[in-house]
Amino acid sequence: MTFNDIFKSSFLENVTSVSMLDMAVALVLAFGLGLFIFLVYKKTFTGVMYSSSFGVTLVALTMITTVVILAVTSNVVLSLGMVGALSIVRFRTAIKEPLDIAFLFWSIAVGIVLAAGMIPLAVLGSLVIGAVLLVFVNKKSHVDPYIVVLQCAGHESETRAQAYLERCAERCTVKSKTARKGAVELNMEIRLRNDDTDFINTLAEMEGVDSAVLVSYNGDYMG
Repeated sequence: MTFNDIFKSSFLENVTSVSMLDMAVALVLAFGLGLFIFLVYKKTFTGVMYSSSFGVTLVALTMITTVVILAVTSNVVLSLGMVGALSIVRFRTAIKEPLDIAFLFWSIAVGIVLAAGMIPLAVLGSLVIGAVLLVFVNKKSHVDPYIVVLQCAGHESETRAQAYLERCAERCTVKSKTARKGAVELNMEIRLRNDDTDFINTLAEMEGVDSAVLVSYNGDYMG
């Protein structure tokens, strides 16, 4: 009995099913495109807390997907077993930013396309996707919406504060109003003419205004 006869599942035959050149080229390209995805993510990040580990995950995910698909495409039986194995995997980490989902899917898609041998599609597609993200994600809106939360002592201070906001902002709309004895709380949507937010300081110092808070729609306090 030879050593080959011990492995009846043709384990040794699968060793050469994917050539070393194919593996090297696929992994190098996966690393390069994964690094490109990571750089685009870093440039287009608009969240509150940047996570470098997520960027590294994008590179690793591209390479891991490439390895898995290379194995699957080389063996039909293995592909069926891989589907069953991956079906039990559950990811518990919550994705806080919707755009992060696009980057994860982008990394997986590049790994699949590379392992399938469609190198021009993977490279050109990544360049186009990266350019689109850089243009649209970093494009600043001409008029940014904010919410001003005002706490006033009464009707007169409320009227003065609202008139002042209407002079400073391009547009001012009352979203909600809560009135209690001796206190009025206003939530107003405003559109700034520019990025200057110093008016909120003046507003907070007005007579009869207890507090003034400027909040962006993504929940970041500006003043």
